[in-house]
Amino acid sequence: MIVFQNVSKKHANGYRAVKSLNFEIKAGEFIVLIGPSGCGKTTTMKMMNRLMNHTEGVITIDGKDISKQNPVELRRNIGYVIQQVGLFPHYTIADNIALIPDLKGWSKEKKKERVHELLQMVGLDPDKFAHKYPKQLSGGQQQRVGVARALAAESQIILMDEPFGALDPITREQLQDEFIRLQKTLNKTIIFVTHDIDEALKMGDRIAIMKDGELIQMDTPEQLLNNPVNSFVEEFLGKNRIYQNPAFITVSDIMRQNPVVASSDLVPSRAFAQMRQRRTDTLIVVDEQGRFEGIVSAYELQQHMNEIATIREVIKDQHFYLEQSATAQDALMNINDAKQGIIPIVTGDMKVTGVVTRASLLTTFADHWAGKREENLDESITVGSTNETIR
Repeated sequence: MIVFQNVSKKHANGYRAVKSLNFEIKAGEFIVLIGPSGCGKTTTMKMMNRLMNHTEGVITIDGKDISKQNPVELRRNIGYVIQQVGLFPHYTIADNIALIPDLKGWSKEKKKERVHELLQMVGLDPDKFAHKYPKQLSGGQQQRVGVARALAAESQIILMDEPFGALDPITREQLQDEFIRLQKTLNKTIIFVTHDIDEALKMGDRIAIMKDGELIQMDTPEQLLNNPVNSFVEEFLGKNRIYQNPAFITVSDIMRQNPVVASSDLVPSRAFAQMRQRRTDTLIVVDEQGRFEGIVSAYELQQHMNEIATIREVIKDQHFYLEQSATAQDALMNINDAKQGIIPIVTGDMKVTGVVTRASLLTTFADHWAGKREENLDESITVGSTNETIR
């Protein structure tokens, strides 16, 4: 665990780059530091391995005050990845990765084994890359080597200062995905500095937003998007950014609430009459306890009007629904498979609480992406506005 207690950094000219920071980072967390240029995010990170010394307060790692530790030894136990990669040009890739293990006195065989393991881990063939030099690698490949070097000494803490900032968008996204995969496997404590809010939202377990050397809000991506503490955070994130990240929106936020539902023992003529009355071509069917049973369409009813006793006999899509814990992203991914154009939303005990339609999804996101909402867009397929059960 890393703990900052009233930590400040004051330069010789009196400028306070960081002001009274208080936060904790748990083991295995992926923390992103972000904010406008000059906000103190890189200074905050560099104080963790004493590349910059704090002037006030206490920083502890696993309960130990880092100001009382040898800075060289401290750095050997903390991985560090920077944007410029910082590979030694006259060292082979293997020698670059083995640098810290070599300083720690590892045996030749152990170093070689670790280098091969790490090259494979970051997606580089050891037989092909171990004996090459940095200039023979692309920027993305060099950055992978930088990550491998940071992992080489088996450090539990890794500091990353805008590591993917200089890469082209495609390579950057590939490395982001690769590192997320690695983190799930390795469970390291990562402190990651970036200026890209989309990168922060994608990668961070928690995000620390800084301004003028102060910590404004440190929270999960979901909390930041849904509950920014002030207008600065809201503006920094972008007021509509949550709608660019549907994985952070629950279906409960976008569903039509209290839909009209029909009892499964309803006779076809009554069901068809109710469809006409409600101007809908579908009914959500529930049992006597109000639990979801499926969907009935006007087409199925019309086809079998004289053949069935109750609508239970023509229920479709019994397994097509989303639970309240699902996200708008889940709805977007599944809506094309909704034969009737609707997705019922249910509780854990299968009680119907709402419905998402193609039109309601379009309406929700169009309002924020295009600044325009068409309130009545899905009147033709909505299943109602009260929780009355048709019987």
